[in-house]
Amino acid sequence: MSIDLTTDYGGLKLNSPVVVGACPLTAEEQSHGAIAAAGAGAIVLPSLFQEQVLLWNERVGHPFTEHDQKLLARSKRVPSDASGHNAETYLALVNRASVQSSIPIIASLNGESGGNWLDFAGELQEAGAAAIEFNVHHPPPNEYAGPRELEDAIVNLVAEIDAAITIPLFVKLDRYYTSPSHLAHRLLSGAQGLVLFGRAPDVDICLDSFQLKTCWGLTQAGSIVQSLGKIMRIHSYCPAMPLAACGGIGTPSDVIRVLLAGADVAMVTSAVYREGPNVIRTLVDGLRMFMDKHHLKSILELEMKRPIEFDSEEQRQNYIKTLSKRLEAGEVLHDTANAVQGDRWGHSNMNPGNSDQSSSA
Repeated sequence: MSIDLTTDYGGLKLNSPVVVGACPLTAEEQSHGAIAAAGAGAIVLPSLFQEQVLLWNERVGHPFTEHDQKLLARSKRVPSDASGHNAETYLALVNRASVQSSIPIIASLNGESGGNWLDFAGELQEAGAAAIEFNVHHPPPNEYAGPRELEDAIVNLVAEIDAAITIPLFVKLDRYYTSPSHLAHRLLSGAQGLVLFGRAPDVDICLDSFQLKTCWGLTQAGSIVQSLGKIMRIHSYCPAMPLAACGGIGTPSDVIRVLLAGADVAMVTSAVYREGPNVIRTLVDGLRMFMDKHHLKSILELEMKRPIEFDSEEQRQNYIKTLSKRLEAGEVLHDTANAVQGDRWGHSNMNPGNSDQSSSA
């Protein structure tokens, strides 16, 4: 049976719903061919940070707001080029990748406030980006009075970027908003899709130095199940908003689950680090086998199988039943023996092709 895996993600026509998410690996241009050949639908480049764009604005003589001036001063105190790119080299990367790749290249911006720096999105479009992913990093909470003000700031940021481009804009959110479904509805006017959910580093305290430190690690395969309920609720409340699921997708079952929950695409990163680009072929082939088994000829037919969300009474009954169940000790243990330390994106520096350390996420 012929199976059509093509899908639409916020206006992008993709050959498959498996997308490689933003991470340092996608900055390695030699990996793009293998990623595309393995069946990925698109590639998201690692983020260019607001501070890096401000330094570029200074070099080209663009005007600054008062807030931009403060961030620029911070940028000069704290190096922001640890990713190996500045704005100029990032534009060149986008241009080369978009010309050479057979699948869409999505550029990524990471920032916390508005201003002229957002016009850089237009530069990315001119360089050849098929779309832009905006990773919202929240400023210190004392800059906003409450959840409403935070939402307003995000909506305004998205509107500013959307005004600078004509290509799709995808907004990456974390899972801790008061009402992500309501925010999704508000973002319909500026975003062509949401990425659910972004990760922030865990904060720890060193007991020897009494200093704060941040901790990253590769996500575990299957941990996407923690996001399924929220993805389903956002899709149910705002079905017009295209969704990408990310964080803990490492098996064909993970891909299938997020598509059934309401996502249009499944983003993988840690799995590619652990197993190399060939894991994409495993995910795509597994999805195809599942669809063949259930006589589904297209992604659209798979979407028609999405379960209806629990009504409030049924959800309450399941909630009570689950919390009342007596668990054996082994049922709540998690395997941490293979925990891996990673960089600030949550990915290790291990050889992507090293199958001895394979455990997808």
